[in-house]
Amino acid sequence: MRIARALGAGVVTGGLLLSGCSLSSGPSPDPAARKAAAELTAEHLTDTAWSEAATAQAAYAKIVAGMDVKPKVKLVSTKTDGDHATAKLDWSWPIGSKAWTYTTSLDLTKSGKTWTAEWSPKAVNASLATTDRLRQTRVAARRGNILGADGAAIVKPRPVLRFGLNKAALRTTTVPVSAQALAQLVGVDVKSYVKLAKASGPKAFVPAITFREGEVPASVQARYLSIKGAVALHDKLPLAPTKAYAAPLLGTVGPATAEIVKQNKGRVVAGDDTGLSGLQERYDAQLSGSAGGRVDIVHSDAKTTKVFAIAPVAGKPLQLSLVPRMQQAAEQALASVGPASALVAIKPSTGAVVAAASGPGSKGYDTATYGQYAPGSTFKIIDSLALLRSGLTPTSPVTCTTSLTVNGKKFTNDSEYPSGKVGRITLTDALANSCNTAFISTHGRLKGGDLQQAAAALGFGVDHDVGFPAYFGQVPAPASEVEKSADMIGQGKVLASPMAMATVMSSVLAGHAVVPHLVEGQTATASPDHPLTKGEATKLRAMLRAVVTEPTGTGHGLLDVPGAPVIAKTGTAEFGTTPPLPTHAWMVAGQGDLAVAVFVDEGHTGAGVAGPILESFLRAVH
Repeated sequence: MRIARALGAGVVTGGLLLSGCSLSSGPSPDPAARKAAAELTAEHLTDTAWSEAATAQAAYAKIVAGMDVKPKVKLVSTKTDGDHATAKLDWSWPIGSKAWTYTTSLDLTKSGKTWTAEWSPKAVNASLATTDRLRQTRVAARRGNILGADGAAIVKPRPVLRFGLNKAALRTTTVPVSAQALAQLVGVDVKSYVKLAKASGPKAFVPAITFREGEVPASVQARYLSIKGAVALHDKLPLAPTKAYAAPLLGTVGPATAEIVKQNKGRVVAGDDTGLSGLQERYDAQLSGSAGGRVDIVHSDAKTTKVFAIAPVAGKPLQLSLVPRMQQAAEQALASVGPASALVAIKPSTGAVVAAASGPGSKGYDTATYGQYAPGSTFKIIDSLALLRSGLTPTSPVTCTTSLTVNGKKFTNDSEYPSGKVGRITLTDALANSCNTAFISTHGRLKGGDLQQAAAALGFGVDHDVGFPAYFGQVPAPASEVEKSADMIGQGKVLASPMAMATVMSSVLAGHAVVPHLVEGQTATASPDHPLTKGEATKLRAMLRAVVTEPTGTGHGLLDVPGAPVIAKTGTAEFGTTPPLPTHAWMVAGQGDLAVAVFVDEGHTGAGVAGPILESFLRAVH
């Protein structure tokens, strides 16, 4: 009985203990703690999760105002003691390439069946006192240079002057007046700059324009100090040796736009310098590296305590195949050309693009590698290969007439075509003197796809991802006999970039289809269905040599260029719809292990306009 009573008592006692635990447990504080963590992440504290929420929100906003990023706060656990609970929170702030992480404690109290969080700065960071706040400082990484073929930096930090307004030196009422005066002086849009100046912070520097050091216009240098609040800050920016140097291809670096900040999802923030165009934009992640940063606690006496820091990771350089002396020679050759223009040079043995210049008339457009224009008679190189494959030889007779009509469309030769080279002439003579009617008269020998196959064998008309803006040309199937005839003289719907025509000449020199490359590690291989043969390449080189050696050849002006023998082809292509039609001027040439294409948007003839530019380049790099 004693045992039974004891066991019975034990059972009763156990029952009473379980009942007591259930009665005291009540609702869990976890949902309230989880909601408080979510609101800390959102930086928006409400009275559904916090007692005295308005006070908590104001205090929290003050603490985190100096942080450029938002935290992620997660509930780890809670510990309950009656009507009081303590939540363990994990904090993570993305600073630079890493996260600043730590754990804090958050107190919660229960009223009735409702748990609410109690505000304390130590819930944000254990080291914070009531009057302290956090301040984040972003430490920019050193941007990687863009290197030339010799490993020397083409684009590197170079000194600049940033002109703008120091709003700290201005009264609010004088900001628009100074902004208008500075915008007019430096030549930026007045309305936009005044709007920017008004919207900037009361102590902000409002940038207007940046000049290379030594290139500040005399009027700006002399007058900017007379504008109240105007300043010129010394800085450095990644720049090429000159403003024009491969500018459309290399691109620019400048302050990140709101769109760029949004697209990069934290990698780039407002105020960062980032690639805005060209290769600088495409390879920005590689070049910009990873920003570093630090977080300080700022005390009421303005003293600071560092609580976290991470060093920036410098950007990696971008290696290009450009040869600086050749690029400079190309820029100089185009410097005085008024219309849009370009010069591209390729090393056939490797496919390396050693120069890619767009002239000042291109106005910032990448004419050199991405322009799309009718190639005119330079396309006859591709015609010649197709005709050789049709059974003709370099000495086969073809008929060159002064004009030829196809289904009502009249085709003629260039106005300067030599009168002594009409009638029955060889295919080589037709190419050397660029007889349009001779090539058009042979178009019946070519079947569907023949021209496209010949183009592909010379690296033309087949797209490749080569890591830079590159247009390889097009040879669409003609819709009519007239269009097919126009295609034979590089018009119709045939289009090319200067790079594409330099590729054709490179392929002739190399004896196989060349794919140009510019960026290290970004290469592609051509695999045409009907590859160029050694015999075909030999015949093409001999025919193109006649363009230079024949006294009436359109490239005869290159005969005395020093160095290895030069092969060449000129081209003129009409465009537009209003007579008299303007013409594109082209010339392509090969010498040794160098293939060059020159394009001028408007010029009378390829020989007369593009020829001298190409000759000056070959002489400069010899």
